[in-house]
Amino acid sequence: MTSHQVQLLFLDVALILALARGLGALAARIGQPPVVGEILGGILLGPTLFGGFFADHLFPSDVRPLLTALADVGVALFMFVVGLELEHRVLRGRTRVSAGAALGSTLVPFVLGVGLALWLLRDHDTEQRTAFIVFMGLAVSVTAFPVLARILADRGLSRTEIGGIALATAALVDVVAWSALAGVQAVVGGADDYWRVTLLVPFTALLVALRPVLRRLLGSGGAGKAGAAGTSTRLSANRFGVVLVGALLSAAATEAMGMHYIFGAFLFGAVLPRDAAGALRDEVCERTGHVTSLLLPVYFVVAGLKVDLRGVGLNGLLELAVIILVAVAGKFLGTYAGARSQGLSPHSSGRLAALMNTRGLTELVILGVGLQLGLLEQSLYSLMVVMALVTTAMTGPVLTLLDRRGKRLGVPAAAADTAYVAAAPPASAVAAPEAASPAHAHGERETARS
Repeated sequence: MTSHQVQLLFLDVALILALARGLGALAARIGQPPVVGEILGGILLGPTLFGGFFADHLFPSDVRPLLTALADVGVALFMFVVGLELEHRVLRGRTRVSAGAALGSTLVPFVLGVGLALWLLRDHDTEQRTAFIVFMGLAVSVTAFPVLARILADRGLSRTEIGGIALATAALVDVVAWSALAGVQAVVGGADDYWRVTLLVPFTALLVALRPVLRRLLGSGGAGKAGAAGTSTRLSANRFGVVLVGALLSAAATEAMGMHYIFGAFLFGAVLPRDAAGALRDEVCERTGHVTSLLLPVYFVVAGLKVDLRGVGLNGLLELAVIILVAVAGKFLGTYAGARSQGLSPHSSGRLAALMNTRGLTELVILGVGLQLGLLEQSLYSLMVVMALVTTAMTGPVLTLLDRRGKRLGVPAAAADTAYVAAAPPASAVAAPEAASPAHAHGERETARS
């Protein structure tokens, strides 16, 4: 690196952090998740405004690979925390309702997304037509588990029955989406890469076999006060190092297998022993959040630099309207129908449908994979990013409207907000992945423990 590159890198990171903090705080003041402001900040720094002046001068081509590397590390750690927060016990007592809602929230948007893909192929043809069709179905089916957790925490719903159902449903939807996306990437990788994908099976078996070792490493040693069993209940530097090394090595492994590194990081978080890491999980999420609070803002800018809305004409606006319509209608209709089929009340089903419509950073990660695979061209990628921003921003207002309507109709609050205890993880735990996001309350556990 030259001295000029070092100067620009430090200047860019400082600018990105300041803008993310400012816009994230502004979004929070108007009742939006900070991630909405951060995504908007990335778009504002991109080529859409001022003819790309800021993008070309502040983020020249020789510095962008360095920013991308920082962003990749941030996303890998973010996905590790998402996997860590997928609690099995969150399903306890609500498996049937969550499974029904998850089925509707995945199947209906996917089918509509397939129809959307067939329509978009008129102007966005690709050699990988089948993969593109499946990808678009997945892209409109996903729900952002971390952003959803943050919205629930901000509204005091984390420890209510509807909050537990929403988290369980989002967890099921995301597991299906990530698994299917891994399959899409394996297919797009080409015939020569198929054999490497099969290594995922023994690799997963290896991680499961290593759980006793991880349990021992996380459950013994380190500084801090001792718990009832005589083991430390604080996260030492060595323990935290074990966690980070494991997450990054797992990410590198799946990248070497021909799949995206996010799958490896997510998988390591998902298989990490809960009994050993349970007491330490909040500290793991908090410390990881401190790291990602510096790195994830860079990802939003890297993603925003690829968003160019200058050439969007009437046809582009029509495509954007159809994309948003399909994404919103699919989530609302599918989730509502699935929840109602399992006996959930109309009011609670509507609230659940509104919550499941949020996409946030999870959608950006998936879109980034699609762009990297060549399934999305830049113009369509830009429209999909706007869809992610719009659907995330509308979640809060729609939920507020439904609550007001419920009050006018005299719907008892207990019907949707019954408190639960043992079946749900602490609010600080489920909201932790969003804490890894970088502005305002991101990484700041003292603010709603998000």
